Amino acid sequence: MNATGPTFSRHEIAAWGLAVLGLYLILRLKLLPALLAGLLVAELVHVIVPRLRLFRVSGYRGRLVAVAILAILITTLVTIGVLALIAFFRSDAGSISTLLAKMADILDAARDKLPEWIGDRLPDDAESLRTAFTDWLRLHADEIRVAGTALGITLTQVLIGLIIGGLVALREAQADRSPGPLAVALGERVAALGDAFRRIVFAQIRISALNTTLTAIYLAFVLPMFGVKLPLLKTMIAVTFFVGLMPIIGNLVSNTVIVIVSLSHSMSVAVGSLAYLVIIHKLEYFVNARIVGTQIRAKAWELLTAMMVMEAGFGIPGLVAAPIYYAYVKSALVKKRLL
Repeated sequence: MNATGPTFSRHEIAAWGLAVLGLYLILRLKLLPALLAGLLVAELVHVIVPRLRLFRVSGYRGRLVAVAILAILITTLVTIGVLALIAFFRSDAGSISTLLAKMADILDAARDKLPEWIGDRLPDDAESLRTAFTDWLRLHADEIRVAGTALGITLTQVLIGLIIGGLVALREAQADRSPGPLAVALGERVAALGDAFRRIVFAQIRISALNTTLTAIYLAFVLPMFGVKLPLLKTMIAVTFFVGLMPIIGNLVSNTVIVIVSLSHSMSVAVGSLAYLVIIHKLEYFVNARIVGTQIRAKAWELLTAMMVMEAGFGIPGLVAAPIYYAYVKSALVKKRLL
């Protein structure tokens, strides 16, 4: 700092320029899943390594052990998930015929409770539902193919991001040479981004816990007060928490599950569930901004503005990245005493 304000070296200016360009290209080239996966692994390594010191393991060896633990954990979870999906689809419960028959039963039970103009448009039986489903698949074959390709690309990006995050975490413990001034400045930018990501992740856990609590109150207490007991209660609560760890998309998934299960009881319950979920999520939108804002020392209106601008520029990926990007930029400006 001098009399006129903070000073920046040319290396810091270059590092900032490269950081801004990189963050823009990540959204422009749709590489956000890889970035989030890499940051997740790197920050988990930072969390695990201090706990390994109890076993007298630290430094590069500690990071190597932490990366190995995460690799084994991720591989195990993916393997269990794949095997569970294979077992489910091979079972009677997961077969297409059984699924269509159950859906037909639900629609048949709901037909009398729906308005006539809606009931007349529903398939009559499982065979009609199968025909409608087949026709829909044939009509939207191109869109499904594109969506499948996009999902495969996203999963590949996540895998590559996990690998890069682990390699970066290991590289941080290696001091085989003295880094140059530009490398030091870039390292500071990466560390600041990791810190912003960690703050947002902790905030998202609190948000998911709040959302799960409000949803559990509705499912376990409010509905039973009116004599409505939905099936799969514990499953829906668990799904609400785990998918709630994903910003925006998680709420859509959990809401869809709850509304569909509510529809199996009655149309009025489904409408009531949808209305309740919409209301609490509108309220949570501001509460979430408050929670995240506390973590990154930002006002709710600042974060909402950043989310709105990023969503307008980059869509859903921009909305997801907005809290991290804003936390990153603001922490750097505060550190330089510009704010």
